[in-house]
Amino acid sequence: MHSPDRTAPLRGFRYYDLLVGGMVAVLLCSNLIGPAKVCTVTLPVVGALTFGAGNLFFPIGYIFGDVLTEVYGYARARRAIWAGFGAMLFATFMTQVILRMPASPAEPFNAQLQPALEVVFGGTWRIAAASLLAYWIGDFANSFVMAKMKLVTRGRWLWTRTIGSTLVGQGVDSLTFYPIAFIGIWEGQTIAKVIVFNWLMKVTVEVVFTPLTYAVVGFLKRHEGVDTFDEDTHFNPFSLKDEGELRRYG
Repeated sequence: MHSPDRTAPLRGFRYYDLLVGGMVAVLLCSNLIGPAKVCTVTLPVVGALTFGAGNLFFPIGYIFGDVLTEVYGYARARRAIWAGFGAMLFATFMTQVILRMPASPAEPFNAQLQPALEVVFGGTWRIAAASLLAYWIGDFANSFVMAKMKLVTRGRWLWTRTIGSTLVGQGVDSLTFYPIAFIGIWEGQTIAKVIVFNWLMKVTVEVVFTPLTYAVVGFLKRHEGVDTFDEDTHFNPFSLKDEGELRRYG
């Protein structure tokens, strides 16, 4: 473990904004493209697996959250979470406005486009609310556990933090989203099965990407020259204060 320098100055970061942008892009795409499409893949030994297409890429957003928290600290990951939440809120508002705007009868293509837009983007208010709430709670739970485990492990054993925080964050996300979105529509047993399967699938993605997470975290710490520990951070999710103890890395 690198020796810490508690006097590392707070300064601008080279890659922080790019990571926030990447996290928001993954979040928007995984929620807008493919979440309603159900896929079935047949694997050797395991057999047929059925899952929502959006689940293939949604866990990558949590990997962004892990990297942001590990390198820049909870407070800066908190700002990224709020940026993602704001983007999702605006995307939800924008889709509803566009869907409700009267289509011009003078354009024949609208006869094909409007029904397609309603199918793809016309999710119910329950699904939109469930998605927003699940993301907000799940990402904050992920970042909180990640930051706290870093203090407990004294910055060692990164894999325990990435996987442990994902177990909690993705679990909370699934437990929030599916009941709000589908209770009373799906059978209770179906909801329970989907929650368990999607939770395990998302955690598996995190485990598979662990070597890449190590490489990215190492690259960022070396090139930013910092490592952040949240010993005196206030974990209020509603604060946008930039805090966290920066230690020189290397």
